Amino acid sequence: MSGRAFYRSDELEGCMAGMARRAYGLFPDPSTLLVVGILRRGAPLADRLCAHLRGMWGVERIERLDLDIKRYADDLTLLFPQTRLREAGEAQAIELAGRSVLLVDDVLYEGHSLLRAVEWLSRRGAAAVRSAVLVDRACARLPMKADVAGITLEVAPLQIVDVHVPPYESEFEIYINRREEKDVRGS
Repeated sequence: MSGRAFYRSDELEGCMAGMARRAYGLFPDPSTLLVVGILRRGAPLADRLCAHLRGMWGVERIERLDLDIKRYADDLTLLFPQTRLREAGEAQAIELAGRSVLLVDDVLYEGHSLLRAVEWLSRRGAAAVRSAVLVDRACARLPMKADVAGITLEVAPLQIVDVHVPPYESEFEIYINRREEKDVRGS
């Protein structure tokens, strides 16, 4: 990765602790909570939030699930014009009726991934869905908002917020990169 990190691990760990404190206030009963990470980087962020929440509530376990949603809206290659959610067997087996859900992703950009996840969770009977994102770009085009946002970054449309999260990268960092106009399709 060229350039220097905009946020480094120590700052982001503090940010995650703050996000957990805000999420804690949204859910009075941890026994009905399901924390859902949006793959890829939302999953390890969900694990980090769960670790904080377990300590705050003094519980050993908070149920977790990951959803595979692809759009690549903030990527150099727009592979799919539609947002896709792939249901794994694990997701089909979990009972969502009456559950409270904390939906976790790395970046809220246009809102497509969160909207698709909320639609799926609603169809499955979730009683309440709240969202937590590490970075809110404050430019969602859809009626989606983060109930818990670690950082709000207002960056230019041609800039990419690149979140590095272990185990996918070696360090927990955020970079802001600029893509070239020739790489932007349909913008």
